[in-house]
Amino acid sequence: MERELNVDYARNISEFEGAMRKFQLKRIIYRILFRGKGLEFDSYRVYSPDDDAALIDWKASYRANKTLIKQYIEERDIKIVFIIDLGDNMIFGSANKLKCEYAAEVSVALAHLVITSGDKVGFIMPKGKYYEFAYPKGGTKRFALFADILKRTESYGGETKIEGAIDFLLQHLDKSLTGIFIVSDFMHLSKNFQKKLSALSTQIETVGIMIRDPIERELPDIDEEVTIENPQTGEKLVVNPSVAKNKYEYYVRKKEEEVKKMFHSTPADFIELLTNKHFPFYLASFMKKRAQEKAAPVILQGA
Repeated sequence: MERELNVDYARNISEFEGAMRKFQLKRIIYRILFRGKGLEFDSYRVYSPDDDAALIDWKASYRANKTLIKQYIEERDIKIVFIIDLGDNMIFGSANKLKCEYAAEVSVALAHLVITSGDKVGFIMPKGKYYEFAYPKGGTKRFALFADILKRTESYGGETKIEGAIDFLLQHLDKSLTGIFIVSDFMHLSKNFQKKLSALSTQIETVGIMIRDPIERELPDIDEEVTIENPQTGEKLVVNPSVAKNKYEYYVRKKEEEVKKMFHSTPADFIELLTNKHFPFYLASFMKKRAQEKAAPVILQGA
């Protein structure tokens, strides 16, 4: 009998989309987040109270002396690909959720938003020596397959291959892809990751979602020896947290800052989520801010 992860898809989907509606983002996510990929500019029209303020073109409004918003012709062929880290590094947790469980809930909530908007979801997941690649498709069957794979325990384990998945996508890049979500802890990257990320995000809208557990940042305050194992190499180390605490936490902060700098040096976007914090509001807030910045930076100045 197959075992399943401790995931609550229904609750998280409901709360995430509730937060999106609160920010009026669900109905404009593709108009702004993936503008130019799935939409073609058509014309201007006068703003009404029912419109989203993020669609206002302030320069055109100034010239016309009235508030105008842009209208777009929808091409309804938006394709989103998820790259999900299934390595041993994600099978860890000190809160209510393992990192892989938390990542599964985040990914499925986003995929549900895409599918129910009439668009297509694909994925790349490492499976042993190979990469399971599913070309973007729409419909409930694709959503069910995606959600099912991510809740199976046998889907996880082994060396993290997030960079290999990016290499695979770059080698088989379909220019019709609209956006990519990369979900990982990003703690096991090579020096070439930044170059690969830049190559990918220059061509396609890319968002990195870092999943971290609070205990990975701060060792427990105990004065006794514990064994730590490197999930990538199997190497074990016996340490006393009270002795190693300062050096360990400095090292982790440095690694996390390196990851953030890599993302910020490319066109890709980045959000960090902690497993002890319920994600729907944080993720929706991030997407709202991203939409505002892409639509009209002047809105943020007056916020």
